[in-house]
Amino acid sequence: MPRDVDTHVWASALIWRAQAGGAFAAVLKKGDPKRGDVLVKVSTMDGRAQVYGAAFSMEGPQAFEKLPAGHTDMSEADADAYLMKRRNQDPDLWVIEIEDREGRHFLTEAVNRET
Repeated sequence: MPRDVDTHVWASALIWRAQAGGAFAAVLKKGDPKRGDVLVKVSTMDGRAQVYGAAFSMEGPQAFEKLPAGHTDMSEADADAYLMKRRNQDPDLWVIEIEDREGRHFLTEAVNRET
């Protein structure tokens, strides 16, 4: 997520891309409108889900990666539990959910460990 774009603008663009692509997307939790981090939950509507979050480097967030580390796929209940834990740790965090049977995330940023 580019740091020169406010989070609320970036989130709106992601939701628009998902909806334009035929998926359902919504903000589950709003965080800091300018600089809140974002987690994206992608539900395939079959009980499975994936969570994506910003991957940080010395230059700041450059890409997204699947979370939690080491999980390539998880149940929707496990994804929701992970998101709840992260929300409790960071009140500025945004959570966006995308429901797409194909599992598309609609992120325009690079996604590390895409499997």
